[in-house]
Amino acid sequence: MGDWEGIVRVVAAVAGAYWAILWLSAIVWTYRDVKDRNSDLTSQVVAVFLVIVFNIPGLFLYLILRPPLTMAEAYERNLETEAILHEVGEVRACPSCKGRVEPEFFFCPHCAAALREPCHACGKPLSLTWQACPYCGKRRVARAALSPSPEPASSRETTPTFSVTPPP
Repeated sequence: MGDWEGIVRVVAAVAGAYWAILWLSAIVWTYRDVKDRNSDLTSQVVAVFLVIVFNIPGLFLYLILRPPLTMAEAYERNLETEAILHEVGEVRACPSCKGRVEPEFFFCPHCAAALREPCHACGKPLSLTWQACPYCGKRRVARAALSPSPEPASSRETTPTFSVTPPP
């Protein structure tokens, strides 16, 4: 009969050690996982506490309640979304300062860089890279064609004016 008691003790000791290792590894895994998924200290403590107190059922409860994405995955998903929106054209950026601009803006509100200019014939907005207006067909007057108009020296010192010379 003593032989059976020894075997049962060894099996119980091995099973208890296995259970303790499983419990400790679940606690460590939960701590590492919740740290990657949530920056809130209270949530981290509650998740680890669930596993410490309720053991494997606490781990299953944590797996049900945990956020679906890690913080790194959520950040990457946001970057991908912004990149797709930028490609589609819903989010526009100033070519000079990379500040956010709306499609109808003629100048960047952050750095005052010219984004578009009005057509001199119909007034519709033109991209600075276009050669002609797509609405009326008139050739775009280049910025280089804008030159100071000859005026008396006294008025030129206070407020300069510009005249538009027609393209050749």
